[in-house]
Amino acid sequence: MDSVLFYALLASIATTTNAEFVVAQFRNIIKKRSTSDVIFNGIEIYSMKIDSKVTSRFAHNVITSRAVNHASVSKEVFFDVELPKTAFITNFSINICLLCCNQHKVCSQHKRTIDGITYLGNIKEKEAAKKQYEKAVSHGHTAGLVKASGRKTEKFTVSVNIAAASKVTFELTYEELLKRHLGKYEMLIKVKPKKLVKQFQIDVNIFEPQGIGELEALGSFINNDLTQTIEKSFSGKKGHVSFKPTIDQQRTCKNCSTSFLDGDFTIKYDVKRDSPGNLQIINGYFVHFFAPVNLPRVPKNVIFVIDISSSMLGQKMEQIKEALFKILDDVKENDHFNFILFSDKIISWKEYLVKATLDNLKEAKKFVKSIKATGWTNVNDALIRTVEMMNEAHKEKVLPERSSSTIIMLTDGNPTSGELNRGKIQENVKNAIQGRYSLYNLAFGYDMDYNFLEKMALENNGLTRRIYEDSDSALQLQSFYDEVATPMLREVQLHYPINATSELTQNNFNHYYDGSEIVVAGRIIDNHLNSFTADVKAQGANNDVTFTEQVDIEETAKALQDQEYIFGDYIERLWAYLTIQQLLEKRISAQEENRRNLAAEALELSLKYKFVTPLTSMVVTKPEDNEDKAAIADKPIEDTSIQYSYPSKANSVDGDPHFLIEVPQKKDHLCFNINLDPGVVLNLVKDPDTGITVNGQLIGKKKVRNNAQIQKTYIGKLGIVNTQLDLKIEITTEKITLQNGRKTATFTWLDTITLQQEGLTMEINREKNLVLSFRDDATFIVVLHRVWKKHPIHHDFLGLYTLDSYKASEHTHGLLGQFFQHIDFEVFDIRPGSYPEKPHATMLVKNNKLTVTRISEKDYGKDPSHGTIVPCWFIHNNGTGLIDGAHTDYIVSNLFSTPFIN
Repeated sequence: MDSVLFYALLASIATTTNAEFVVAQFRNIIKKRSTSDVIFNGIEIYSMKIDSKVTSRFAHNVITSRAVNHASVSKEVFFDVELPKTAFITNFSINICLLCCNQHKVCSQHKRTIDGITYLGNIKEKEAAKKQYEKAVSHGHTAGLVKASGRKTEKFTVSVNIAAASKVTFELTYEELLKRHLGKYEMLIKVKPKKLVKQFQIDVNIFEPQGIGELEALGSFINNDLTQTIEKSFSGKKGHVSFKPTIDQQRTCKNCSTSFLDGDFTIKYDVKRDSPGNLQIINGYFVHFFAPVNLPRVPKNVIFVIDISSSMLGQKMEQIKEALFKILDDVKENDHFNFILFSDKIISWKEYLVKATLDNLKEAKKFVKSIKATGWTNVNDALIRTVEMMNEAHKEKVLPERSSSTIIMLTDGNPTSGELNRGKIQENVKNAIQGRYSLYNLAFGYDMDYNFLEKMALENNGLTRRIYEDSDSALQLQSFYDEVATPMLREVQLHYPINATSELTQNNFNHYYDGSEIVVAGRIIDNHLNSFTADVKAQGANNDVTFTEQVDIEETAKALQDQEYIFGDYIERLWAYLTIQQLLEKRISAQEENRRNLAAEALELSLKYKFVTPLTSMVVTKPEDNEDKAAIADKPIEDTSIQYSYPSKANSVDGDPHFLIEVPQKKDHLCFNINLDPGVVLNLVKDPDTGITVNGQLIGKKKVRNNAQIQKTYIGKLGIVNTQLDLKIEITTEKITLQNGRKTATFTWLDTITLQQEGLTMEINREKNLVLSFRDDATFIVVLHRVWKKHPIHHDFLGLYTLDSYKASEHTHGLLGQFFQHIDFEVFDIRPGSYPEKPHATMLVKNNKLTVTRISEKDYGKDPSHGTIVPCWFIHNNGTGLIDGAHTDYIVSNLFSTPFIN
């Protein structure tokens, strides 16, 4: 699924040159609304448009937003969009100019004109952009303008100050190849302008030489009044979709100033398939689309390898069971299957693969229902046992000769039992499979080494897919299975004229699945070639099959000259896009020397075709404080967090109260609790060099059992002091209060707002979290935990998470702050504990020998709604032996006590 999230421009407070908050303007943002529905704090967003041209599945997208500053002072304007993870950014520009007589005249796009200045993004090799990168970090800017932000999207964010009576135009261009999924190409546009916009428009033009067979467009937010605003048409090779709601149609009610546009706008289409494939040729490059229909399905043999370690307890396991029940309903009678469960023990449902008869499926459902989670994680032995079982079934000729054999493993964690060396596990599995079967790894959540699973799958003809911990996890699992449930061909080989073509993309595939599509592109190096032939050979369900297609090069090129829809040399750019994607994928499983060669080749193409890839960066120069400053747009990789990146370490206090310390050098975490009475205030962070202090006050439960030996407490209030900015911030579960000298501003958790001043950025995300970023110091994230108001025991409480702790001084201390610097420890003598999933061990830390216990805590820094499970070594007795001194040494008199001054 391909998507783009099209946000509004967000206006912030007036830019100031000192550290003083313009409190009155803060309050105006919250309490007062402009008389105009389209003007917010002096900023009018008068145009938002996404223009997409899709030619032969290759999409060229341009997002444009325009705003004008009606205020008498300069304002900061934000541009936020989300684009597909599979997309490559190709261009970005910011144009700022003074208002013309015609207020909404489009700014000139020349580099420097009388009307204004255009700031262009410049794509460079990552190393070449390193100085700009370091400068951006040192000045407190986000290290990357692009961050992973969702299941399928990356967020691009940039802001700029524009003077009074000026206007700004943001323009972002990206390209992507739409993939065929279950029989359709799909483009998802997340619509969320946040305010009414005079000119809001989505315009999509589709050109498919094969002809368009079906086209649909719908929106999750579309009601009966908005249905008529969607225009959809297709005829022959062309299709068109537009969505242009007026301001009145955008309103949530007749007199409301809030927008109805909030949700998913989806476009799906497919092409006519009169032949198994389609060849297209332009300017010396060809692309071959291959997707035959009406073939008999190939029987499949599948072993489901399911992680049942203790971390799978609860909702995860129930969702897996739900998915497996539905998958079993879809298994065909001529398929064979089995289950292997693994923790520190390996359990097989059957000793061999069985045919999917009604009786076997019924028995399998009973087995799935009985699955329970316990123990550790032995990935190596589980996969080796699975391969041995598949080998035995083929050797004994239990399985059909013409069948497809697949292993699907689902796990939520890293190996903790048996073979622990991940490189050795990868080697063992590769040697066992020997290219005979496909291995698909499903990574449940964020608690595992994704790169480990991805490399292992790629080495064995498969892929890795992340399953997100959410209410629809079962549907995600079933959706993946649906993609590989119906193999139609095996060992697919696509051949083209020898000595007439070069630089082919991948042209050998293990499977062709129903509803998908194989795409191959390359260069034609024989300029005298009149016709072009493609031969496809594959193993079908009943016999070997061959498909042949031949086209006249000149006639094919003439048929693709519709300039209204064709954007440049699109086939050449499609070839470059596909080549880079495949080179980057090969690099994951390649040896070191070959990795360097693959990277060099991918880098050369990225720079030539101006793609922002994992090997390149876009340096974005923007005006700020009367000078041009650089920020960096990078391509995130899959193995990053959804919401926030962790450049160093992340420490936190959350729960009752659980302190969680990340130790990156060990790829592990330490944790401890502090047990004190409600009302006690603890010093969490104190940095005498930067003047920052963070204190937290404990709250208890509404009711306490009489026999309770230890009363559980939580963080109920936080006090943050920055003496250099003369700033105090009090955070409770009800409100956030900022005091700057004698001036005070108050906000609630119902607000969604970004505030900026010299040295500080504060972002409130409604009912979720608060992000406080000090320019040259750590970033603090405060997570709000809401409890049912009528809950008889619990109160609402807060969690504190620290990022960028490497920026703090070496003198930083406090219950959390003392761990901002590196801490070393050793763990040995791991032995059974009171519970199988909670073993004991001996730890050497700070010259102390401690008995510790392996447990799991929840980290809400990455996902405020659901959290992620983090294994850690628990230090008993209030962290004794790990923290400096006694836990009572950290008690202070009030929320704003500054220990380095008192």
